[in-house]
Amino acid sequence: MTASTLLLVVHAATAMVCLGLGGYVLLRRRKGDAAHRAAGWCWVAGMAFVAASSFGLRDLRDGRLSLLHVLSVVTLVSLLLGVRAARRHDVPAHRGCMYGSYLGLVGAFAGAVAVPDRAIPTFVVTEPLGALAAVAATAATTVVLIVLAHAVSRRRPRQPRLAV
Repeated sequence: MTASTLLLVVHAATAMVCLGLGGYVLLRRRKGDAAHRAAGWCWVAGMAFVAASSFGLRDLRDGRLSLLHVLSVVTLVSLLLGVRAARRHDVPAHRGCMYGSYLGLVGAFAGAVAVPDRAIPTFVVTEPLGALAAVAATAATTVVLIVLAHAVSRRRPRQPRLAV
């Protein structure tokens, strides 16, 4: 496996985990609790990796940057602004940035699977069992991250030590 193929595989796997994790974070009723924050940080880290790693993937235009790379810059800025808004307790701005980033991810995924000669559709056709295994692995990873986010939220806060 070449370095560019490995980057593509990790990029796609992380993006697929972000699809599930982001959907979970955005659709759950309760927002702002520890589980939301833990899962949200995992999602932000994954999205930052997906956006940044896209600059190493230049197969669409023979090594040159494409319009998709502009979307990666927009995603990175949106993530930064969304985290800043959350830290400032600006819920509408945070919501807008994160929903926008998630919808961009959904659009990018649709574009990646809609074009028949791209890597994902080719992999599904040529290696259906491998594609099924990849989907199962990304689903399992997403579930593990959600369970861990809830485990972190159930952890009791430390009691302050009393000076003796």
